[in-house]
Amino acid sequence: MKIHILHTGKVLIYRSLAYKERGLHPAPYTGWLRRKENKMWVPVSSYLIEHPKGLILVDTGWNEDMRLNQRKHLGNFAYSMYKGELPEGKSIAEQLYSLGVSSKELDFVILSHMHSDHVSGLRHVKDAKKILTSKIEWNAAQKKLGYIKTMWNNIAIDTFELMDIPYGPYKEGFDLLRDETLYLVYTPGHSDGMISTLVKMKNGWMVLASDVGYSERSWKEMILPGITTDRKAAYQSLKWLRDFSLKRDCIKVIANHDANVKPQIIE
Repeated sequence: MKIHILHTGKVLIYRSLAYKERGLHPAPYTGWLRRKENKMWVPVSSYLIEHPKGLILVDTGWNEDMRLNQRKHLGNFAYSMYKGELPEGKSIAEQLYSLGVSSKELDFVILSHMHSDHVSGLRHVKDAKKILTSKIEWNAAQKKLGYIKTMWNNIAIDTFELMDIPYGPYKEGFDLLRDETLYLVYTPGHSDGMISTLVKMKNGWMVLASDVGYSERSWKEMILPGITTDRKAAYQSLKWLRDFSLKRDCIKVIANHDANVKPQIIE
């Protein structure tokens, strides 16, 4: 079992988007009418899991269109809140190519949730055997603000229903390979149907925590993300992450946007 941690670009956000703030500003995470020094660059991560039963990609990072016309790719609303950067060689297509992997060889592409920095690169891997997200997240993405539907138009995306599993704040999720080695754990709050990925390694569990928290600081200090669709659920998900990180058989918990997590291979 190997997990490749890939940085597929980075994003410039306001600090309050990563760490929820209290104050008079009604939406501090937008950065509107706020000082520029409150901005921070954070990585946009994807993960390639080499499992004995196949290749699994979690999230897709930025599309190469971000190099050409960000405003068009993101839309005016999203572009007003954050900016992205995608260096040459860092798109998911380019990094898979450097690893000798074709998108057609991917057994699964897992979308932790459908915010733009997680699905922007979806077209680069649209030939994967199966693209999967939770049914709750899919339904939210069709109806709610905060999603950019053009990023997945005409791409076949399958969904899964929640089932009982041994892990997570609600003990709900999906046993992806039906062998208890890779769970998609229901960790809602930042979005309605967000999932974290729990991977059984030789010496314990790795948690790919998506945006349950933006860095290790989030669960150590119990700081919610700036955007939540359900604050109570977000707290429960973050609490589970904190508690799980302290378990003896937890190797590491990795947040998608943690600047202290560098590209690497974990075996």
